[in-house]
Order: sequence, then C-alpha cells, then structure tokens
Amino acid sequence: ATIYRWWPAKETLALDALENEWAVGATDPPDTGTLRDDLLALLHPWAHLVTTRPYARVIAALISKAHTDLAFAGEYVARLVTPRRDRARTVFTRAVDRGEIAPDAPVDVALDLIYGPLYHRLLHGHAPVDHAFVDDVVDLALHGILAAGPARPHIPARPTTHTEANPVTAPETSLNGSCSREGGNS
Repeated sequence: ATIYRWWPAKETLALDALENEWAVGATDPPDTGTLRDDLLALLHPWAHLVTTRPYARVIAALISKAHTDLAFAGEYVARLVTPRRDRARTVFTRAVDRGEIAPDAPVDVALDLIYGPLYHRLLHGHAPVDHAFVDDVVDLALHGILAAGPARPHIPARPTTHTEANPVTAPETSLNGSCSREGGNS
C-alpha cells in the first residue's frame, strides 16, 4: 500500500525505474567525426543494456499503458522517448554541421528508421538485438538518408477508404463498426 502513495500505478513505478536506469551514462553522444560512428557509439551501449535484463516486457507494458491512458502516454513520451530521440538528434545536427547530410534532411524520419527496427526486434524477441544488427540497421538507414540528398517537399498521401481500395468487395462500415452491403446489416 505504501508504494501507491508514491506511484499511482505499477507502470509509473516501472517508468521511474527504467528512466533512472537508462539515464546512467546518458551524456552527450561521443563526437567520433562521422554520422555512422556517432550513431554506433550511441546505439551499441543501448543494445548491450537492453539485452542484460527483461526490458522487452517492461517496455511492452509501458507502451500498452500509454495506449490506454493519455496522461501516462504523455509521461512515457516525455521521459523515455523524447530524451533518446534528442540524444540521437544531436548526432544528426553534428552531421549537418560537418556537411555529411543536407540541412533539411528529415531527421525525425531518420530516427524512426533507426529506432523502429531496434524496438521491433526487442519487443518481438524473434532475433537478438546485438552489435551486428545495430550496424546493419545504421548502415541501411544511412544508405537511404545519404542517398536522399536535399529533402523533397512532403506531399501527404490522400487516405483511402476500404471502399476506394476495392469498391467491388469492400463492405461499407458505419461509425459504430458494423458492416453493411447496400444498406443491409451483415
């Protein structure tokens, strides 16, 4: 009962613990002189860290809570997601300053390209999150980032509905989630 005086839910306690543990050694990423090596210097220690304890289960629980509790979602993003992305953003800022990438490079997309596969593998557990995998992710992401050159203007895609995707077979869906064909409920 005492624990709930300090933390309203077990996920908040887990968030505090994870934030504190991951903050150890979280200084500015080393400046190695290249974007690739800066990213590896940032991500190799993280890959080692997440394989030393059952972090996948903890992160999965935090993500699940964040999807059902908007206040917790804000805390999760502010305390766990944003600091990691900001550290990586520092690496990309240096790369812009060194002339390695264009000043208008889509850094947020680059961060998703790098962190997405790492978290995917961590959460699904289908293969290890090791240094070789981190190297491959960074190399493949940088191949696209460096090849992109100056960013193109973003033209958002028009969302398609199920009916537009396949007007012959797609049932119409009402706001309450029920499906109908030609006005009748199925």
